[in-house]
Order: sequence, then structure tokens, then C-alpha cells
Amino acid sequence: MNSKNRIAISALIVTLIASAAVAPVSRAQDYPARVVKMIVPFPAGGTADVMPRIIAEWLSRKWGQSVIIENHTGAGGNVGAGIAAKAEPDGYTLLASPPPPLVVNQNLYPHLDFDPTRFIPIVVMGRVPNALVINPDKIPANSVKDFIAYAQAHAGRVTDATQGNGTTSQLTSALFQMMTNVKLQNVPYRGSAPALNDLVAGNVDCMFDNLGVSLQLVKAGKLKLLAVASPTRMASLADVPTIAETLPGFASVTWYAVVAPPGTAAAIVDKINAGINDALRDPDIRNRLADLSAEPVGGTPQATAAYLKQEVERWKDVIVSAHVTLD
Repeated sequence: MNSKNRIAISALIVTLIASAAVAPVSRAQDYPARVVKMIVPFPAGGTADVMPRIIAEWLSRKWGQSVIIENHTGAGGNVGAGIAAKAEPDGYTLLASPPPPLVVNQNLYPHLDFDPTRFIPIVVMGRVPNALVINPDKIPANSVKDFIAYAQAHAGRVTDATQGNGTTSQLTSALFQMMTNVKLQNVPYRGSAPALNDLVAGNVDCMFDNLGVSLQLVKAGKLKLLAVASPTRMASLADVPTIAETLPGFASVTWYAVVAPPGTAAAIVDKINAGINDALRDPDIRNRLADLSAEPVGGTPQATAAYLKQEVERWKDVIVSAHVTLD
């Protein structure tokens, strides 16, 4: 090969490398050029569905492109997460999810069709305290202490609705049972909305649910709120005690994060992160999240990744200590 050809080939290689480096930036500058889909792995109606819809509506207006929600339910969020994990890593399919498929299920399910650790963290939208709610016609209790006494007197007969096996609802219940030495009968559903429907109907007795939707049912007189699982009392519910006031150290909140399929370019992740952070600073969005008893979070993708890593260890400790299984 003569020197002229070598020079030409070297120039071509340099051009290709430069083009490869510029391509993600160019795609990010154009992003989004079409509809963006957020997969929610739980049913419509619960906070896991309502919160990303609020954010999606805002992003649609900001970006001038539709951001839509698709619900793909089942297996504690694994069905929807699996679909998102296999999507093209171009920023047009995202996963908006509470903890189960991102930080919990790898410690519960013997086999997953996706690797949760390979999702690209973007941002945590918000956090909502969990709470103990009961059907007042089924459980004669006015406090956590009353509830514990009733559950001990009816060991294994108090039915406890959960959002599904492996959800924060079930894990919060497992932590409560471990700390109180009571036995509740787990009744798993496919998300908060159907579980709350049955709780209101009296088909189950109690539930550890996030306050996003259940608080509206409490205000309507259909359910009774005994205590919240935030570390301290909520300013908006100052008269409602914490579970920790009866069980020191008890705390459980549910967060809602947005992640991207493995391999999504950092430039696109940064643009989505910036858009959601802008939404979380909007006073109207903050008010709408407050209606869900949600605290806006936000932050960088790096901070989000660190937080999710901490949550993996925290919930793993609960699963191991409380001997939580899928049965």
C-alpha cells in the first residue's frame, strides 16, 4: 500500500470516528422528533400511573411532541420493565416505575428476562409516604396500637391487600409484621387501584399503600388512615401519627423514577433529565404532586444512580430480615 492510500485510509478512519462521536450529540439536539413513550408497569389509576402522566403532559407541551403512557402490567412490574429493557435505546421508549422492577425484584424472583442494573437512570420524579389504611367496617381500630392488638387476636385472619408480590406495599407490610410479631394474610393485586377498590368494598381488611390515591378515599370517608410511614409527621397531615411513634425506626416511602433502556446515549439522557427537572420546578406541577402527597425530587442522572443503588441494598435487607418470598 503506497503512502497516498495510507493517508486516505487514515483520513477516512478519523472522519468515521468523528462522525460516531458527533452522532449522539446531533440526535440529542433533534430529540424528540417524534412521539415519546413512557411504559408504566402497573395499572392505570394508581400513583405509579398518575405521576408520570402529570410529567408527560408537561413534557408534551415543552417539547412540542406527544409523550404518552402505556401500561404493561404483571409479575410485580417485570412485564413492563422487560418490554422497556428490550426497546431501542434512542430515548423514544422510557420506563416510569416505582421500586419493584428496578431495585426489589432481583432479590425475589429466581429469574428475570432483563437486568435491572443495566437500565440508565434518568431521574426520580417524586416520593410518597406509605401509610396504613383500613376498612373501618372491617377493623375496629383507631390507632396502630389498636390495629396490632386486633391482628394479634385474629392471627392470620386479617386480610392485607398489596399492590402485588414484591411491591413496596408487600415489603412495608412484611416489615410491619416482623417488627410487631403479627401475621397478616397477603392478598396480592396488580397495582394499587384494584387493591383499593376491594378494600373499599370490604373484600379485604387493610393495606399499606402510598398516600397518592388512598388519601382521597380517606377524605371521602371510605377508608380510615391510622398512621403514615414517613420518618416524621407530614406537615399536611400534622394530626396523623407516624407508625414510628409506635414502632421506633419504622419508615417506608415509595418513589417513582424514570429510566432508559441499556445503551441510551448520555446526551439524550441529559436532555430528558433537564426536561423533567424543569417540570418539577413548575409551581403547577408541584401543586399537582402535592395533591398526591408527593415530594418532588429531581436531581442529576448520577445522583439518581447512586440513590437506586442504595435502595437495592435497603430493600434487600428487608427481604432477607423479614424472610419475604413470592408465595
